[in-house]
Amino acid sequence: MDTVEVILSVLVVVIIIVSLLSNVLVLICFLYNPEIRKQVPGLFNLNLTFCNLLLTVSNMPLTLVGLVSKAQPGGDGFCQIVGFLETFLSTNSMLSMAALSIDRWIAVVFPLRYHSKMRHKDAAFVLAYTWAHSMSFSTVAACLSWVGYHRLYASCTLSNPRASNRTQFVVFTIFFHSFTFLLSFIVLCVTYLKVLKVARFHCKRIDVITMQTLVLLVDIHPSVRQRCLEEQKRRRQRATRKISTFIGTFMLCFAPYVITRIVELFPAVPINPHWGIVSKCLAYSKAACDPFVYSLLRHQYKKTCTDIINKLLKRSSLNASGRQHESQVNSIPTVE
Repeated sequence: MDTVEVILSVLVVVIIIVSLLSNVLVLICFLYNPEIRKQVPGLFNLNLTFCNLLLTVSNMPLTLVGLVSKAQPGGDGFCQIVGFLETFLSTNSMLSMAALSIDRWIAVVFPLRYHSKMRHKDAAFVLAYTWAHSMSFSTVAACLSWVGYHRLYASCTLSNPRASNRTQFVVFTIFFHSFTFLLSFIVLCVTYLKVLKVARFHCKRIDVITMQTLVLLVDIHPSVRQRCLEEQKRRRQRATRKISTFIGTFMLCFAPYVITRIVELFPAVPINPHWGIVSKCLAYSKAACDPFVYSLLRHQYKKTCTDIINKLLKRSSLNASGRQHESQVNSIPTVE
């Protein structure tokens, strides 16, 4: 192994650890807090977490094995099953992000009709579509033997070792990425840009009211006036920063891998083998980013994590005090 491969191997290990811990923490918060379970976005987050966890434990370790050993991990049948899972889980996670963006769009643009437009049965219908959509592409690829070990990515994924049906594989690959990555990206852009438009409109209304109040309060201290103006600026930037994070992480993690898969279809264009692994690592890193982007940085999840930690610390302190009291009782001499 050269230096670049060692660095990439360490990177895969870090992604596995962060993804496993963060997604498990999201799952614990979901199970611990009944309020999170009652909310419709919680179902989409649960599905996304489920896909990320399965991808972390089933595909990422095998990519690490393929990168270190430079050989296919397991037999052809085993690799086809893993490739089927990789295709299904990656598609399902992308569509789950699109579903979350649609949920946010309805909540912000139609706040008074949100609970009638997005109920739990509506969320279940959307999730059923994401599963059917993901299963259809995965099944077609598996039935046509288009999943297997790919040396460029050191992974069990979409692959076509036979030259006889290359045209069909090219059409399928373009069709697959168009209706997974491109479709999800368009949904993310349309919904979140509409959310941003509404958020900026409300910010302008709040700013007008704030400025009118500052004009009326002629005796207000300059430091208070300055804090109000700074809060206006932060409010305008907050919505832009969040939406940029949603769309930016999606593009940064998935776009290099998808573009590489499309370029790979043209044999005349050479691809550096190290770049293939890098693009795969970027796609895997989305599973480590999602818990923070969609869950753990939200106030409700932060509060739930704090409650769990406080409960564990309180229980451990009670156990420690109980053991200390028991040892003190045992040390008291008895009079016979």
